Amino acid sequence: MANPYQDAGVNVESGYKISQFVKQKTKSKSIGNFGGIYEIPAGFKQPVLVSSDDGVGTKLLLTNEFKKWDTIGIDCVAMCVNDILAQGAIPQYFLDYISTGKVDQKVEEILKGVIAGCQMSNASLIGGETAEMPGVYGDNDYDIAGFAVGICEKDELLRKENIQEGNVLIGITSSGIHSNGYSLVRKIFFQDNDFNLETILPELDGQTLGEILLTPTKIYANELVPLLGQKLINGAAHITGGGFFENVPRMLPDGLAAEINVDIWPELPIFAALQKYGHLETIDMYHIFNMGLGMVLAVDPKDELKVLEQLNQLETVAYTIGEVVEKDSTNLILKGDKL
Repeated sequence: MANPYQDAGVNVESGYKISQFVKQKTKSKSIGNFGGIYEIPAGFKQPVLVSSDDGVGTKLLLTNEFKKWDTIGIDCVAMCVNDILAQGAIPQYFLDYISTGKVDQKVEEILKGVIAGCQMSNASLIGGETAEMPGVYGDNDYDIAGFAVGICEKDELLRKENIQEGNVLIGITSSGIHSNGYSLVRKIFFQDNDFNLETILPELDGQTLGEILLTPTKIYANELVPLLGQKLINGAAHITGGGFFENVPRMLPDGLAAEINVDIWPELPIFAALQKYGHLETIDMYHIFNMGLGMVLAVDPKDELKVLEQLNQLETVAYTIGEVVEKDSTNLILKGDKL
């Protein structure tokens, strides 16, 4: 029997298969229902929900070129989860939205990353949508977005007024570029310099550009959740689009500024390569990229060593990079020989 919807280019059966795939991987009974269901954990006195939605920008274009789709879902989860962690909330659940011209093996690969990201965040994947939209997308084209929700006590939210002059700033390392600035990254490497994903630059320690650029965004749940539980964080900034200049001031109250020494933490080779081949000014790099730090915390000086010891138990990933000072003319002061 003819299927007019399939004749129009939409394979409904492929959507059913995707639902079954996610059910098998997550053991979730709610996947495939009309809405995801989540029961708020017991024990909260005045719980508040913190939510975030985000995508991965033009980084996803590289997954098609490299034919590697199994990590971009981690990026999507990370971009949402890291935002709610920066508000002081503990990740609880996540939903994804994937749209494409044709549902095929790449969607399962993308969802493997989503599932892995949820596991890293200790968040439940309670639902999502996979939309086949021929005419809007080519067969190989797709987009992905996500929505995450976290929970915390109302009086434990990380608010601007929690931060005081003299608070120490601790930076936690990133895994690379994360999921921001890729339109510029692609222009520098693939348009202006005619490199490709298999190019091995001398600055990148033997790895190809593809391997470096598709490194997934670091998820900071394991680092921040224990610190939040011990009330050791006064504020946090997720360093995403806009780099240091846009994101660090977002956690500060009026009248205070962040003073940061950029010489403290090691620079990842990818940023040196971007600056070299893009002919970028150093200060512009801090306006665009995370420069090797994906999260910046404000903590009380008396808790500085305790926080550093906890973060650096297995390897050194956190550094004291500065302090909160009285604001003069700007709310972010960068200093150091690198500038």
